[in-house]
Amino acid sequence: MSNINIHEAKTQFSKLIEAVIQGEQVTIARAGKPVANLVPINKRPARKPGALKGKIKIADDFDAPLPATVLADFET
Repeated sequence: MSNINIHEAKTQFSKLIEAVIQGEQVTIARAGKPVANLVPINKRPARKPGALKGKIKIADDFDAPLPATVLADFET
């Protein structure tokens, strides 16, 4: 992790981004006090269609009409 002041961050922004891409965390400070961190964005793993097949169960009555007492709660 490196610390850098705001003025240096402005003049070396491209270099800081490259450092972040390489996995480094950069802390930007104002008057010696940290105010921001530049960190790499965590990439999400690729989605795999069908990965949950057989792991999710939907009740047989999933789309059955709701009881009148429950419907009344939505209408008030």
